[in-house]
Amino acid sequence: MSEFDHLAREWDKDKIHMERSSAIVSVLEEMVILDPSMKAMEFGAGTGILSFLLKDKLKEITLIDSSSEMIKVCKEKIAYYGTRNMEARLMDLEQADPEQTYDLIYSQMALHHVIDVETLLKKFFSYLNPGGRLAIADLYPEDGSFHGPDIEVHRGFVPEELEKSLRNIEFEKIEYRKCFEMKRESGIFYPIFLLVAKK
Repeated sequence: MSEFDHLAREWDKDKIHMERSSAIVSVLEEMVILDPSMKAMEFGAGTGILSFLLKDKLKEITLIDSSSEMIKVCKEKIAYYGTRNMEARLMDLEQADPEQTYDLIYSQMALHHVIDVETLLKKFFSYLNPGGRLAIADLYPEDGSFHGPDIEVHRGFVPEELEKSLRNIEFEKIEYRKCFEMKRESGIFYPIFLLVAKK
């Protein structure tokens, strides 16, 4: 059972999730020219907040998550709103591969949950069409307090180190910038970057 399954039903009620996604979309639109002919994939889609903000700007969006409950909520929202260009799929990209390629792959706050980041970045490269874009929003390095000691995750990323890994995979035109600061109940602010790279 995914650690996020029990959070799925309450996820959209937390206003910070919408605020974060809205900020990411705003910066993404500054960094990438979104084309209505684009086919996109969201990795670690959760309940699809980010993709619902982008649905009118893209041709097709495949929402992928390894949490069955998150995907269930996605499907319910897609049905409720009658959204025809979105499909939610239960899939663990660390274990399986999608059956198509994309013009844009994006994720928010998902990469730090991935065990083998390097392998996943290589997979992203293979899933992209020539000229396609990868957009990753995630935490700058933090002290482990964002999730607490009981959850094993990466404690954020140094964007320059991610850039180096992406260049080794042959991504190009890599840029990044701060896109949001997330305040937790502790009162601590956690800055988030958005990194964009081109195949």
